Amino acid sequence: MSGRAPLRAAAAGTTIAVLAVLVLAADQFSKQLAIGGLTERESVPVLGDALQWYLVYNPGAAFSLGEDVTWVFTIAMAIVAVAIVWIAITRVRSWTWAIVLGLLLGGVLGNLTDRLFREPGFAVGHVVDFILTPWMWFWTTPAIYNVADVFIVTMMISVALLTLRGIRFDGTRERDHARAAAAEERAAVADDPARADDPVALAASDVRDDESRAAAAEAVTRDDAAPAVPEIDGGDAERRG
Repeated sequence: MSGRAPLRAAAAGTTIAVLAVLVLAADQFSKQLAIGGLTERESVPVLGDALQWYLVYNPGAAFSLGEDVTWVFTIAMAIVAVAIVWIAITRVRSWTWAIVLGLLLGGVLGNLTDRLFREPGFAVGHVVDFILTPWMWFWTTPAIYNVADVFIVTMMISVALLTLRGIRFDGTRERDHARAAAAEERAAVADDPARADDPVALAASDVRDDESRAAAAEAVTRDDAAPAVPEIDGGDAERRG
C-alpha cells in the first residue's frame, strides 16, 4: 500500500477545482493576448522556425483535426468534463490523480469555453489556436494549438502512464489488492474445514498467491531494480594491485 494517507474527498475536489480554474484562466488569457496582438494567419517567429505564433480560429479538435464536426467535439468535451468532476467527487483520493485530473479538466474547460461562447455561435464556436511548431506534423499539416491543448495532451499521457503502472484513483496499486485478495482467500480456506479439503478452493487460493507474487516481482523489477555491482575476487584485486 502507499505510505501516504489517502486524500480526503474535500481536499481532492478542492485541488482539482483550483488547478482547473488556473489552467482555464491561463488558457483564456493567452488567447486574448493572441487575438489582440496577432494578425490572423500571419507568422511571428519566436524560436526561429521551431516555434512561431500563428493565429487561427479552429472549428475542429486539438491540432485542427476534424474541422467539419464542431458540435461533436463540443459534446465530447462536455462529457469528459462531467466525467472528471464525477470521478473527482466519488473516487479520487490520491494527490497524483488529483493533480493530473485537475490540469486535464482545466484544458478541457479552456477549449469548451471557446466552443460555447465564441463565434460563429453557441456550441459551434471556433477554438483560438496560436502556437505553431512546423516540425510537429499531424496528418498533412503542421500542428497549431493552444495552452489548453498542451495540458490535454500531456495529462492524457499521464493518465495512460498511471493506468499502465496500476495506480488506482485512491493511490493504491493493483498488486496491493492482489495480495489482499490472496490473503483473504487463504484465511477463508483455513477457517472453513470444508473448503480446506476442497481441491477447487485450494487451487483458486494457489492461483491468487501466484498472481500476487508475480505482480510483486514485476513491480520490483520495474520500479526497484538497480544495476548489480560485480564482486571483485580477492586474488584478482591483489594481482591488479
